[in-house]
Amino acid sequence: MQDYLFYIFSALTLLCGALIILSRNPINSAMFLVLSIASMAGLFVLLHAFFLAAVQVLVYAGAVMVLFLFVIMLLDLKVEQRRRINAFGAVTGLLAVGVIVWVMVTTMLGTSLPAVTEVLRHEGGTEPLGTLLFHQYVLPFEILSVLLLVAMVGAILLSKKDLK
Repeated sequence: MQDYLFYIFSALTLLCGALIILSRNPINSAMFLVLSIASMAGLFVLLHAFFLAAVQVLVYAGAVMVLFLFVIMLLDLKVEQRRRINAFGAVTGLLAVGVIVWVMVTTMLGTSLPAVTEVLRHEGGTEPLGTLLFHQYVLPFEILSVLLLVAMVGAILLSKKDLK
């Protein structure tokens, strides 16, 4: 069952990724990006990385995509005008993609899969992550929180209008 779900989520991720690029409407592209992020979260669930899946959905599909949609709607972007395809750029791009696919296929065919090992009990849980974050990395965590606070205050001060 997990194999079928992996293939379904992988195909959805690739299909939505292609539709992001091929869609002429920026709103549709943003919605395909949400679907791509959601299918990637499904892949994280299959890997037992539940925290990463939740963060993927909450942060990227929720907050970042709302920001993208606000910017798209505020800029009032229309459907992109049809333009001529540059032949040199298209051929070079297809050649580069072909080389990358060839390297990936030869690499995958030249390797063997490792033996299946026992799954850890807390794999993908938030408890080991929190313990590691607040015990071993507490100083970098606090420095990052102060840095984000300074950035937020700076953005507010830069965006204020001068009342003179």
